[in-house]
Amino acid sequence: MRIETVTQELSLKRSVDSGTEQQRAAVQQIIRTVRSDGDAALLAYTRQFDGAELSDMRVTPEEIAEAYQAFPKEMAEVIKEAAGNISLFHQKQLRQTWTYTDQNGTMLGQKMTPLDSAGVYVPGGTAAYPSSVLMNVLPAKVAGVKRIVMVSPPGSDGRLPAGVLVAADIAGVEEIYKVGGAQAVAALAYGTETIEPVDKITGPGNIYVALAKREVFGDVDIDMIAGPSEIVVLADETAYPAEVAADLLSQAEHDPRASSVLVTPSRKLAEETAAEVEKQLKSLPREEIAREAIENYGAIYVTNDMQEAVSVVNQLAPEHLEIMTERALSIVEDIRHAGAIFIGRFSSEPIGDYFAGPNHVLPTNGTARFSSPLNVDDFMKKSSLIMYSEKAFRENADKVAAFARLEGLEAHARAVEARKER
Repeated sequence: MRIETVTQELSLKRSVDSGTEQQRAAVQQIIRTVRSDGDAALLAYTRQFDGAELSDMRVTPEEIAEAYQAFPKEMAEVIKEAAGNISLFHQKQLRQTWTYTDQNGTMLGQKMTPLDSAGVYVPGGTAAYPSSVLMNVLPAKVAGVKRIVMVSPPGSDGRLPAGVLVAADIAGVEEIYKVGGAQAVAALAYGTETIEPVDKITGPGNIYVALAKREVFGDVDIDMIAGPSEIVVLADETAYPAEVAADLLSQAEHDPRASSVLVTPSRKLAEETAAEVEKQLKSLPREEIAREAIENYGAIYVTNDMQEAVSVVNQLAPEHLEIMTERALSIVEDIRHAGAIFIGRFSSEPIGDYFAGPNHVLPTNGTARFSSPLNVDDFMKKSSLIMYSEKAFRENADKVAAFARLEGLEAHARAVEARKER
């Protein structure tokens, strides 16, 4: 793992693959076909891409029961406990409708309304993560979304992974369909005979899913187009190199383009961590993926002092930030850009991925400068409330009409004056 001193502006920005012309064209064709042929298109694409011959896409209660039978009971209990933690955290985010009345009798406010429906995409195969089910579904549940639909590509046997089904059931999903890819996104956006359309689509997927989400955005809302995962560890000489290395590798094993960075004023920690990364890589089951990520997107930056180290972190604006310093909590106030901040030695990043409660759907690729984790607000709308009093109207009508005429909108002015005349 390379060790560098900070000599220039730094960035975690990696190109988020926007797809080739052929991929975009393929996705557009899939969406058109689903819109025109409905269920028949979904079944045909499932046969073509997943090798599964289905007569019915909807997951049955019997399949849920079979998933529980096949899934370890102790892990189902862990998922239940994690779901409780995640729900509790997101309940703290809930905002209520509010109003106020000023001295002239005008009432103003903001009405909070949950979306009517949301669709959650869950990848299949080796990327089928029960934790992602919880993180996408539970904020919507807490927000009060009445209809939550989950889609996921089946295996060639026509089934979904037991862990995914158990997590969906624990999270309270009542509509689950065995369909994936761009065709599933199209179904969620525009509907078919079986799947009614939704208002928002969340959840990760491959390049075809990402391109499909881009295509349907505007007809429905989406969460984000996420880039590869990333972690920055901010540490001083009090940190343990073996623990720092383990945390860096926790993200490197995700994806060959994942980024793992240590920022420290301690060259001794830098050198010992680099050695530990190499040592631990050799025993990782996903060594090939993690090694490619470390070699291409991993780095250790040695700074002059902690103040410069914090500045580097804010430049990087990481998805995950771990602070492993002597006075970790005192540094948090100076962190301006990070998706999630893990404070202290015992707050390893996987704690947040699975169990603590905060959402693990986080802004990547430097977008933590202006974006937030997936949260309850993502599943709610805000409507302004305006109830003007007669007194306020009489006091301000001429001002409003004058403002309208300043912008050349005579009908606006007359709409106000029509009431004034009465």
